[in-house]
Amino acid sequence: MKKRYYSFLLAACSMLLTGCGTGNPDVPSLEVPSSYDSSKPIELLVWGSEEDEILLNQIFESFQAAYQDQAAFQITFAAQGESGCKDALMGDLENSADVFTFADDQLHTLAAAGALNPIESAERIKAENLEGAVEAASVGDILYAYPLTADNGYFLYYNQRYLSEQDVETLDQILAVAERQNKKFAMDWSSGWYIYSFFGNTGLEVGLNPDGITNYCTWNQTDGAIRGIDVVEAMSAVAQSPGFYNIDDSGFLAGVQNGSVIAGVSGIWNEMAVKQVWGEHYGAAKLPTYTCREQQIQMSSFSGYKLIGVNAYSKEYQWASKLAEWITNEQNQKLRFELRGQGPSNLSAAKSEEVQKSLGITALLAQSDYSCLQRIGNQYWEPVTKFAQNIAAGNPTRESFQKQLDQMVEKITK
Repeated sequence: MKKRYYSFLLAACSMLLTGCGTGNPDVPSLEVPSSYDSSKPIELLVWGSEEDEILLNQIFESFQAAYQDQAAFQITFAAQGESGCKDALMGDLENSADVFTFADDQLHTLAAAGALNPIESAERIKAENLEGAVEAASVGDILYAYPLTADNGYFLYYNQRYLSEQDVETLDQILAVAERQNKKFAMDWSSGWYIYSFFGNTGLEVGLNPDGITNYCTWNQTDGAIRGIDVVEAMSAVAQSPGFYNIDDSGFLAGVQNGSVIAGVSGIWNEMAVKQVWGEHYGAAKLPTYTCREQQIQMSSFSGYKLIGVNAYSKEYQWASKLAEWITNEQNQKLRFELRGQGPSNLSAAKSEEVQKSLGITALLAQSDYSCLQRIGNQYWEPVTKFAQNIAAGNPTRESFQKQLDQMVEKITK
């Protein structure tokens, strides 16, 4: 990890940052422990992504200004990717960060290991954030972390030069327009993250067993309103369209740039690049419906959230909790959107005029009604990729769809 040090001492900050003292009724007072030595600053170590350094620096400054009448601080930033946060913490929990950013799929492990305590202000935090973000930050009904972002998902990008709002309601119509225009609809079928969209809203299920390691999966189910084979036949019909393009995320963006792709499924990280190319014709929406067993099924999605955790072993647990809450408050989630383009989990921030101008964030929020948290064991990914790639290629193996489903499910649940 690469460290950056920011010492925010009371005297300096009180001169540089005015009008932000504890006279502000929105800044809660924190009872200072009797053992607190006012001659020494409160030392806090914060982990975040390297790209967040400038943003967090500003947030540290405003935190110091808000609490300058109560304490002085020395806040140390260290770059640590969210995806690897759990492993870094568990390597030396007692000497790790006081406050850290992590991906929501690590929550259960961290809570079970005693790295996180239940949040004291849980009811207020829950009321201030999106339901999905609260679920992602909770084990059962107990909140263990502070929701930070709500943008790790995917939605539909489309070029309004070719497609209308009505066109993008169904995948059938998107493909029909693409065929007529000799253009493409792009989607990555090499990733189980995206393939879930066809199965996720059908009554067929996949998920993590209580052991936290193995999966359950009913994607090969042979009865019910929607059978596994019905989904595969629908996918096969999509794959056979001349307007379909099975390509990864970088290929989608390349297709946008060279003009061959007029619609595709991707995430918010591509919004600025797509807007640069399509300009005023840039459009975004929730995922479309697709035809399955002679009915329209709304495509689903996996969703993901970034969270802020407080180390249960922090020597300054109260102040670390205050800082975590400050990093994730409405104002700083708006600042995060402004500087980093990341979608807020805070309800008020998500409704702000600035955020609503982002078509991608608006599309993600619309798609959130049809998404679920990614809670999947490692055995899921490889067999889904192999299965979907074969269907995308026109089933060159010539094995029956049911046999392929059975083989895939057997490996997913192994």
